[in-house]
Amino acid sequence: MKTAVVGATGMVGRTMIKVLEERKFPVTELIPAASEKSIGKEIIFQGKPVKVVSVMEAVEAKPVFAIFSAGANTSKEWAPAFAQNGTVVIDNSSAWRMDPNVPLVVPEINSHTIKKGDRIIANPNCSTIQMVMALAPLHRKYKIKRLVIATYQSVTGTGVKAVTQLENERKGIKGEMAYPYQIDLNCFPHGGSFNSDGYTTEEQKLVDETRKILEDPTIQVTATVVRIPVIGGHSEAVNVEFENDFHIDDVRFLISQFPGVVVYDNPAENKYPMPIIAHNRDEVFVGRIRRDYSREKCLNLWIVSDNIRKGAATNAIQIAEYMAEKRLY
Repeated sequence: MKTAVVGATGMVGRTMIKVLEERKFPVTELIPAASEKSIGKEIIFQGKPVKVVSVMEAVEAKPVFAIFSAGANTSKEWAPAFAQNGTVVIDNSSAWRMDPNVPLVVPEINSHTIKKGDRIIANPNCSTIQMVMALAPLHRKYKIKRLVIATYQSVTGTGVKAVTQLENERKGIKGEMAYPYQIDLNCFPHGGSFNSDGYTTEEQKLVDETRKILEDPTIQVTATVVRIPVIGGHSEAVNVEFENDFHIDDVRFLISQFPGVVVYDNPAENKYPMPIIAHNRDEVFVGRIRRDYSREKCLNLWIVSDNIRKGAATNAIQIAEYMAEKRLY
């Protein structure tokens, strides 16, 4: 199964290649593609060096899958070219997520939306993926009415430049800035770019993508996205209001039984999810599960996951696995 990774030299692209290896995806030939400055570099896959090629060369190779993590502009330009050549594109950017003709997929939740003949599949935003993984089983039983979300997002979500800025600050080195402010010993309520209504693009993604994945446009969502000086993963405080009431033990059971989700919650032993626990793991960790006594039928959750793994690379590979298994390519 010939597979291209577009954006192969970036943080997520490299992790995609690692996840392909780990999960033993049946790659007959890996085609790592990247921008001009990376062409000719070597990537190690299954113990062997593979040369990075141009995106055009990758298109011409006609892979079965092209897994993208190269930004929305690259995806808009090149995804249709792959698709026209018969390749299935799994895109990690925001380019296609809200296109009504493109499935937006978290395989554990809505793989049924992929149909044979689909040539572009969208991978959701990292903060959305981990949240809906915890919410999907609850929505099916109690029906979510409203979500109030505050995120505490790792700077890895911005990429290598932000991680380098953080590391430089900790070493006292002046270097290139990914943000207008220092990252270390700081946090700022700014993820993505600001829209005219005062919300950021990262906040709007939580609204739009949650509704699309859970297939319910009536869910009311409001969010505040915050970047913090952390590398291991994103954290989210989520307040959920349901149409129907719940028993807290049933909530715990439903979350714990959902594939890929771990209830990590024992306050008596100071046991709760943290990025340091989620780092380099594929599970979504849920803790601080408790009823909100200020309002009827409301619940508080704390949700943590590695945004580079399940929030991006692993979810994309799982989509490819599902399509390969069902022969939807």
